Amino acid sequence: MPTGDFASHFFPQAYSHGMAPTLILGCGYLGRRLAELLLEQGTPVLAVTHSPESAAALRQAGMDARALDISDRAALAALPRPAAIVHCAASGKGGGPDAYRRVYLDACQAVTSLFPGVPFLYTSSSSVYPQIDGSIIDEASPAEPPRENGRILRAAEQTVLEAGGVVCRLAGIYGPGRSVLLRQFLLGQSVIDIRTDPPPTPDGRWINQIHRDDAARAIVHLLRAFTPGEVYNVTDTTPLTQRQVYSELSRRFSLPLPPEAPPAHDRKRGWSHKRVTSSRLLAHGWSPRFPSWFDALDHDPDLLPSVLHQVEETRQTLLPASLPCGNAGSSTG
Repeated sequence: MPTGDFASHFFPQAYSHGMAPTLILGCGYLGRRLAELLLEQGTPVLAVTHSPESAAALRQAGMDARALDISDRAALAALPRPAAIVHCAASGKGGGPDAYRRVYLDACQAVTSLFPGVPFLYTSSSSVYPQIDGSIIDEASPAEPPRENGRILRAAEQTVLEAGGVVCRLAGIYGPGRSVLLRQFLLGQSVIDIRTDPPPTPDGRWINQIHRDDAARAIVHLLRAFTPGEVYNVTDTTPLTQRQVYSELSRRFSLPLPPEAPPAHDRKRGWSHKRVTSSRLLAHGWSPRFPSWFDALDHDPDLLPSVLHQVEETRQTLLPASLPCGNAGSSTG
């Protein structure tokens, strides 16, 4: 498996006509942004998505895109041999074990067997860490998820690592058009998870997030200096408790603090309470443009308006008519 020298023939300074593309399996919310960054740098991209409609939209945007099932070995084998592969496909909303096994484990097994020696980066999830004690979590922390979906993610990780690939454990992804945290708050659907049994959570659970653009930049960074067999947490540098987040949002939007409720232990990847650190990735030379979620709310010009638009579509009368939307995400003295 190539090491850091991979960058010398992968990135623009050594390009030649007809260079093999980077294969992006799952070119949705994160994958499309990754493809855009690579194309901006002159790196050819082959985008794979599940639906013909999505592939057509990507081609309309100027990308080479194909629609196929990424767990289908025959379909993958028919693709041109890539210079690198990034798996950032999703199982879909409400995906159960069968969908997880097909999209994550089966696909990773297919890739590693069909393309040996090709640098392979797999985007997993920080949900594989099951800790509920509020501890600081790095890549050496136990990753032993109790639910089947989480165990499938770990099996996919192991497949990739044994083949000399790289695993990125991403925190909750947000960005323009997507912020579950903000959307649920504005719709009045949020709660503060209060656990009274030891260890208690008087301020709710810790929230770990990463802006989509920072996640895409991290992937590009790790492709530049590919180190086989490594695991990296990808999260911003400011975990926040639910009470911290909702208290500030309540102040900004003049809305009530969400109610307290027992933790929802039926989450498909399990309930956890931990502070994930990306110290290994930071030491590798990457840094987030948005160190905290509130930094993005204040400085990403597309984040707040796009979420407000979604909320308005769902509930037109949620916010007071006098609320100045252009300033709603800004800090005040």
